[in-house]
Amino acid sequence: MNTASSTNQLTTLLDNQALTRLERLRLQPNRRKTNRTQGEHASGKGGSSTEFADYRNYVPGDDVRFVDWNIFARLNRPYMKLYQYEEVMHVAILVDASNSMKFENKFERARQLAAAMGVTALMGVERVSAYVVGASEEPPRVMPPSSGRASMRRLFDFFERAECGGDAPIDGAVEAMLRRHRGRGIAIVISDFLTPASLARPFNLLYSAGLEIFALQLLGPTEIDPELTGDLRLVDSENGTTVDVSSIDELHGIYHEHREQLQEHVRRQSRTRNGRFLSISSEAPLDWVLFDLLQRQGWLK
Repeated sequence: MNTASSTNQLTTLLDNQALTRLERLRLQPNRRKTNRTQGEHASGKGGSSTEFADYRNYVPGDDVRFVDWNIFARLNRPYMKLYQYEEVMHVAILVDASNSMKFENKFERARQLAAAMGVTALMGVERVSAYVVGASEEPPRVMPPSSGRASMRRLFDFFERAECGGDAPIDGAVEAMLRRHRGRGIAIVISDFLTPASLARPFNLLYSAGLEIFALQLLGPTEIDPELTGDLRLVDSENGTTVDVSSIDELHGIYHEHREQLQEHVRRQSRTRNGRFLSISSEAPLDWVLFDLLQRQGWLK
């Protein structure tokens, strides 16, 4: 029974029950910066699509293809059919694959959340592209823009094959993504954001590219509340540098202050650009994150 059940799973990242629930959810941007092609997001502009909006009187110079000839035959007056211009939103998903993401299930959870958010976008008829950035000297792994239910397998394969490792800072990862990305919509950035660099520049670049920022921070349990005893040697997971520490009590307070300042920095950089920010534990139950937290926070609906 269990063997048969596992062979019917569409992906190793999410179970089928979660996928069924995700297919009914949609991403909820704060704004509607989208591309001029068909999709689910109405722009309020005039244009041609499958969504009828209203009629208006014909005026000389109008395109006669949009005259309603049935009304003309009845009233002997031409009326133009108006359509609501619909646009497709481009969703770019960036997963931080640097060395610091290897710890405490962070990269595994990042892949699951990225796949889940991708499913909601594909089912919303959005165009989805994905990027995994690890080593700064290597180009990012890229899933080209895809759309529709038929692209789910491609999305799952991309994140199932993604590997973690490298020294690329998240600010550099954002710039690497934007060198390859085209399209307005949402940028979902999943990272621990453990970087000494300011995020002002990369987030400005995202905003200038017409991308609303969804910044999702993943921290391990011991990064949220470390247990520190005795003399310690701290090792930077990105570059291998070390620091020897003996005053644990003082370090503990400094660490929490720094972590809270980092979270506030990412939150402020996101929200001042009309974006969103959440920080969660990598060990938080996946179903709770997807079907409770992200919906309560307005990311999904």
